[in-house]
Amino acid sequence: MKYLTYTPPDDLASIVYRYWSLEGKVPDGQKYIHRTMANFCPELIFHYGGKFKEVTHENNIETTFITGIHGQTDKIRRFIATDQYGIFGVILQPYAIPLLFGISSLETRNQLIDLPSIFGTVGVTLTEQMLAVKDNFTRVQIINRFLKKRLQNYKRPEIINAAQLICKKSGLVDVKQIAMQVFLSQRQFERNFKELIGFSPKSFARLVRFKSLINNYNKGDKSLTQVAYDFGYYDQSHFIQEFKSFSGYKPNTYFSGGANEIFYAPSAK
Repeated sequence: MKYLTYTPPDDLASIVYRYWSLEGKVPDGQKYIHRTMANFCPELIFHYGGKFKEVTHENNIETTFITGIHGQTDKIRRFIATDQYGIFGVILQPYAIPLLFGISSLETRNQLIDLPSIFGTVGVTLTEQMLAVKDNFTRVQIINRFLKKRLQNYKRPEIINAAQLICKKSGLVDVKQIAMQVFLSQRQFERNFKELIGFSPKSFARLVRFKSLINNYNKGDKSLTQVAYDFGYYDQSHFIQEFKSFSGYKPNTYFSGGANEIFYAPSAK
């Protein structure tokens, strides 16, 4: 398995978190199951070498898109590969969907949507371009040009600022206080935030906290209990329940390396 990350150019850093690629080959007669965890960032996905199929909660196998949007999600999904695969991904900032595609983030939350369904012929052309080239550095150049043409200003920058603050604080924020800081009523703040981010501020903060804990836990530093406490989980049972809800595994199983359906990709701090 080969995993690489690519840094977006400075003029796209406000909308793209990072690019990544994953390549591998499944031995004959075996299968590789990959579990995606809850993620507050939407992604563009391009299957350029083979593809995964989704394993539903009922353990049915369903065909997924070749290229599309994996929306920001608080759900777990499982995908299976039985042959060679190659994936190029674009991790977008939490507020990127309306800025790039002109639609509410509520429309992509917890969804897998193929590109032609969103862009029509533009999506078909982008799919053809991304799948036709032979290397991921060229794919980076293609997607850079595409995103620069799509990028537009958003009329509510205070919501972007609020989302950035929640991320900076690892989700440990007082939502009511943030609403006051951006001079909006609680109801206005909630409505505008959900339109841009896809989640309520409180739900978004929970997802940010979960991801921040994963990225910052070091087994040689503090105990998992202490780290959970540092991230505002004052009740151990609540911590275990929420972690399992967002990952599919109990925290001890995940951090001991026993989550065999999770790809432990290096985290960008």
